[in-house]
Amino acid sequence: MPHLHRPPCTRVTSISSPQSVDTQPSQPFLLDRRGPCPLPRLLPSLVALAFGIAGNAQAMSLSEALSRAMTHDPSYLAAIKSRDAGVEKKFQGIAGVLPTVVGAYDDGRSYRTKTNNAAWVKSTIDNRSYSITATQPIFDLAAIRAAQQGFQSAAGAEAGFGVARQEAMLRLVSAYFEVLNSQDALATTLAEKKAIGEQLEAAKRSFEVGTATVTDQQEAQARFDLITASEIRARNTLNIKRQALSILTGQPTPEALPGFKAGVSIPSPMPMVADEWVNQARESGFEVRKAFADAERNRMELTKQVFNNLPTVDVVARRTWAKETPTVSGEFETDYVGLNVTVPIFAGGLNISQIREAAATRDEFQHRLQAARLNAEQGAREAYLNVVAGLAQITALEAAEKSSRLALESNQLGYQVGVRINIDVLNAQQQLFAAQRDLSKARTDTLLAGLRLKAAVAALNPDDVDVVSGLILGQAPKKN
Repeated sequence: MPHLHRPPCTRVTSISSPQSVDTQPSQPFLLDRRGPCPLPRLLPSLVALAFGIAGNAQAMSLSEALSRAMTHDPSYLAAIKSRDAGVEKKFQGIAGVLPTVVGAYDDGRSYRTKTNNAAWVKSTIDNRSYSITATQPIFDLAAIRAAQQGFQSAAGAEAGFGVARQEAMLRLVSAYFEVLNSQDALATTLAEKKAIGEQLEAAKRSFEVGTATVTDQQEAQARFDLITASEIRARNTLNIKRQALSILTGQPTPEALPGFKAGVSIPSPMPMVADEWVNQARESGFEVRKAFADAERNRMELTKQVFNNLPTVDVVARRTWAKETPTVSGEFETDYVGLNVTVPIFAGGLNISQIREAAATRDEFQHRLQAARLNAEQGAREAYLNVVAGLAQITALEAAEKSSRLALESNQLGYQVGVRINIDVLNAQQQLFAAQRDLSKARTDTLLAGLRLKAAVAALNPDDVDVVSGLILGQAPKKN
């Protein structure tokens, strides 16, 4: 049976993480025969120690990080150029039904040999000609279909850019939140290390005066060694996450990013009906729009290949200036206006094969469209459920944090009066810090799920990120 004891006057601290929503934590105190004596709060010094920054250090808000990423993220910049290239398909398709004008110039010499009274006579003639030809298709169904395909290609490029733009925003927010979570994990680890260190010192003093066994000291030492290893891991993780964020923003990540302020409230998704989000994602999601444009373009490709077997009719107008020297005719001009009819007859079976290929490709992209709609439904439903579950989890963890803090204070008080042992206090401390870490991650996960929900219905924009940035900075969302 463990030895119950009353150690000397020892600090009993109530530690709250940087993201605690409890705005009035219990005042730390210590007990001795003279009664309770208040101590300064421990958290501010721990946060400063965790971040290693001065009070006036330059921070970077989520909105600022997004603004920088929109001009430095290589994937996003590549998506812009991909969109610009895709939009040109529209103009290339239109060009196929508009007039074409071609100019030509020929300057050469010809050699003639003929008989003249049984003798061979050679002559040299210089040829020089200029021509300009204008052609206007008046019946070319394949060209008309190609022009329509160009519009679908441009629509697909715009939808693809919408996907890339939203992915860039989510990528930045995710990287920012990972830094926040790593930052909070380090701060909490340092706070836990500080508390365990104090408990270790108390156990050492109690053992020296004979009021505690060596077991208390060894248990506290083991916890201190483990938390030291956790600190090394937390620092390394934070450095890695900072570097990942720096790649997106193009600038070094500040030593400390602003975290959630006390009392922050995360809004619920509106409407609070999953099917409405799912239906909207199925109809208007950017992935669905892109898949629809691709399916339409390939459906038109089939009819275009069929139209390639039909005759085409063009109006052709040509003017030619020519000169031959030395000749009697000298210079002359020729004007030509007419119809050019082209009738495909046989191309070795190429057109028939292209029709079969286009039919298979059309069916392929119809299946891809159906898959995109199903994926959009699943993504929207998953994001919605994650938001709802996240909000419930935040409420539960806030309650768990408060109850864990009270449990820690009770165990510390019990340790002082001899009804609790050292391991009880250490376990209560670990439970409190675990609740605080889980609460911090639950908040970022829920906010990210909310942004993913908006992205699923093609509604995510920088204003939504600004709202989240305001929540992190403790600012109320602006009313429109």
